[in-house]
Amino acid sequence: MEIVHIMHTARSATIEIRDGGRYFTRCPYIIRLNGKQVMTTEKTITSLFGLKPDTEYLVEVFTGEEKKGELAFRTDYEYVTLDVTRFGARGDGEQDDTHFIQAAIMACPADGRIYFPAGTYRVTSLFLKSHIRIELAVGAEIKAFTDRNMFPRFPASFQSYDEQDEYYLGTWEGNPLPMFSGIICGIGVEDVVIYGEGTINGNASKENWWNNPKVMNIAFRPRLFFISGCKNVTLQGVTFCNSPSWTLHPYFSEELRFVGIAVENPADSPNTDGLDPESCKNVEIVGVRFSLGDDCIAVKSGKIYMGRKYKTPSENIHIRQCLMENGHGAVTLGSEMAGGVVNLVVEDCIFRHTDRGLRIKTRRGRGKDAILSNIVFRNLTLDHVMTPLVVNSFYFCDPDGKTPYVQSREPYPVDDRTPSIRKMIFENMECTNCHVAAAYFDGLPEQKIEEIYMKNISVSYAEHAKTDVPAMSEGVSESSKRGLFARNVAKLTLENVCIEGQVGEAYEFIGVDELEQR
Repeated sequence: MEIVHIMHTARSATIEIRDGGRYFTRCPYIIRLNGKQVMTTEKTITSLFGLKPDTEYLVEVFTGEEKKGELAFRTDYEYVTLDVTRFGARGDGEQDDTHFIQAAIMACPADGRIYFPAGTYRVTSLFLKSHIRIELAVGAEIKAFTDRNMFPRFPASFQSYDEQDEYYLGTWEGNPLPMFSGIICGIGVEDVVIYGEGTINGNASKENWWNNPKVMNIAFRPRLFFISGCKNVTLQGVTFCNSPSWTLHPYFSEELRFVGIAVENPADSPNTDGLDPESCKNVEIVGVRFSLGDDCIAVKSGKIYMGRKYKTPSENIHIRQCLMENGHGAVTLGSEMAGGVVNLVVEDCIFRHTDRGLRIKTRRGRGKDAILSNIVFRNLTLDHVMTPLVVNSFYFCDPDGKTPYVQSREPYPVDDRTPSIRKMIFENMECTNCHVAAAYFDGLPEQKIEEIYMKNISVSYAEHAKTDVPAMSEGVSESSKRGLFARNVAKLTLENVCIEGQVGEAYEFIGVDELEQR
């Protein structure tokens, strides 16, 4: 077993207990801090709070009286703490505390901490600035108002003075469109950490933001956390819930860390994706629990206009030791991915009670820059996932989604509108209680999926498997126990892939150029 240092601030730290468990450790552990027992944990990613700045700490991990490992670190220096209640915030759940909290943020010096003691702080939008640390104590809740007229609005774009460029602010589902600013919002900031044991609550419900969710009312719905053009931003420990739309939406940002947080939205809440990195680079998502009403993680890079204009893929994304529950897709790529997705690794995670495990959504028209490359899923446990693996090149989104150009299985000319899917690796996956299908891979006839490699994968079905369609496209029939379907794949390698409880043929291949089974 190994104890690994993940991160620390002046007041907190996160460790990883590597005992072979996925999200949960194989047994409970006792954590001692400088010789004193402070907690027990059953999570591989465990955060410690209430630490003192500029202090040496020794973390020891025990089972009973047996020591399993240790690590040492020194917390960061902290210059000053600004308690938001000293700026006028009441935290009484009634007063609008937005301006008082914003004053504390703007007044905070480098190496300073903005501190929320226990209480309920009502706000609209709070804007971040660079080089700050924000801590939400146990019992602290930032709770948003829901009156649209109280929120700032981000227009879609502004033209530069010399008319040579545009400045984009508002975005909605991959297009530049007017939107309300996020509850927590950062534009062009860097070196920010938001941490603690508190909650950021969007306060959304079917009486407000979730009513007629696809209709633009003044502007499109706000995100609970939205950053654009930012760098070195970390979220640690905090719970995010009841988001008006996508919960965490980093946009054209880099060097991002999401560590040990929780994202909780009702299962029937509309489009409340958990985390949607869009055209982002170098993203670490570790120890996060998702339970919500849409995709847990949805990686994006613009619909068509933004993808073609900026050609900025989402790249170098590492997702591990996470728990994805009750969502549509555990990890989704697209469908707004005209800039591409490159180098994505998902490992040591649990997916359960999601519609799909991996879900790739693309289509003709996304463009030649919509390249999916080096996608790796490994060491995963899936339970009650309806279809573990779906790659759909005929996703019928957008007004033209059901036209012959998008849906035809006949080959079209390869041109600037044609997306491509390159190499994908799936290995060491145990999938139990599945329903609709084991895997469904559907590539374009004119631009086949270049390579799929599957190794050490077992799939078994639920006793009373549900019937549904494995992919949202025309001409896909319902099934309850479909096996592995692959169409228009240039190279498919199967090594120790077992599909049990299958009715009829377990494997169906159409237009697979090179097939190797071991």
